[in-house]
Amino acid sequence: MTWNICVLGGGKIGQMIATLLKQSRNYSVTVADHDLTALAAFKIMGVPTRQIDATDETGLKAALEGFDAIISAAPFFLTPAIAAAAKAVGAHYFDLTEDVAATATVRALADGSKSAFMPQCGLAPGFVGIAGAALAAEFDQIDSLHMRVGALPMFPTNALKYNLTWSTDGLINEYCNPCDAIVNGERVKTAPLEDYERIGHDGVEYECFNTSGGLGTLPETLEGKARAVSYRSIRYPGHCDILKLLLHDLGLAQRRDLLKGIFETALPRTDQDVVLVYCTAKGKIDGTLREKSLINKSFARDINGQTWSAIQITTAAGVLGAVDLMRTGKLPQNGFVRQEQVRLDDFLNTEFGQLYRAGDVTEQNKAA
Repeated sequence: MTWNICVLGGGKIGQMIATLLKQSRNYSVTVADHDLTALAAFKIMGVPTRQIDATDETGLKAALEGFDAIISAAPFFLTPAIAAAAKAVGAHYFDLTEDVAATATVRALADGSKSAFMPQCGLAPGFVGIAGAALAAEFDQIDSLHMRVGALPMFPTNALKYNLTWSTDGLINEYCNPCDAIVNGERVKTAPLEDYERIGHDGVEYECFNTSGGLGTLPETLEGKARAVSYRSIRYPGHCDILKLLLHDLGLAQRRDLLKGIFETALPRTDQDVVLVYCTAKGKIDGTLREKSLINKSFARDINGQTWSAIQITTAAGVLGAVDLMRTGKLPQNGFVRQEQVRLDDFLNTEFGQLYRAGDVTEQNKAA
């Protein structure tokens, strides 16, 4: 069965989503945005476009009639309006947001809906929740699950050792908002930039620290089962100290508009990036305390004759893998759907999830 998809948001991730859908025989795709300049690139690609103002409730609903599914690749603050319109027209809804409040709104809309609502479907939250849940399921008794994700420049040159690779608003949200976690068996909020640790992979040293939004609904799912669950962003060493200077000492946590301007003025964008997913779980298997890790490392690559960044590929593959499983009936067809309801093997076997296989999903096991 072919699905007709509307992608709202013509930015970098929207471009990747549209490219992957266009080359699939199972989908037709239309891209909608308020910005005609952004839509011009899709016309060159041969992708149908619509100019839509997501703040116009009546116009938005009318524009979304007839689509099987809506994918929001728009800024997080437009999420409630787009999700409400999707419900009104009876379309399945997917988004990429890491914003906790926006997700709560989507969840409320999903109550009693005849279509499915699946927010937080990108990389983190998104794929990392699928991977983390799969890792936790391998244990008879799970003790701890720690998930870490980084979208990093391959060739860092500035003091932050960072380049912009995705939404600046989303990045600032991660650095400033409270973080969900399970600590000593209880679901709690923890402070961003804390719980600092160092890890190494392939001879490279990284630092990790709490950031908001990456866990999705996993703390709810694992509450009462795990002693500790956390999500941390991966960066090159030194990044966290500079963030604390900017956010705490200089007070930019209260001036997000100014911080956004600084980041977008001073930090160049790059397509030469790497995405590292590093999940570690510990618990009992057959009465023995064991530890397992799942690691995925993805790089920028050529698709359909064009070079795409690792963050574009992994984010788009995350949401489209979920869409494909919904289309083929492997996920619930109505109500609120969590990332951890997706089986990792099913996801990796979709035409889009296979892009993660190109990044090499590996497991490491050891007795504790």
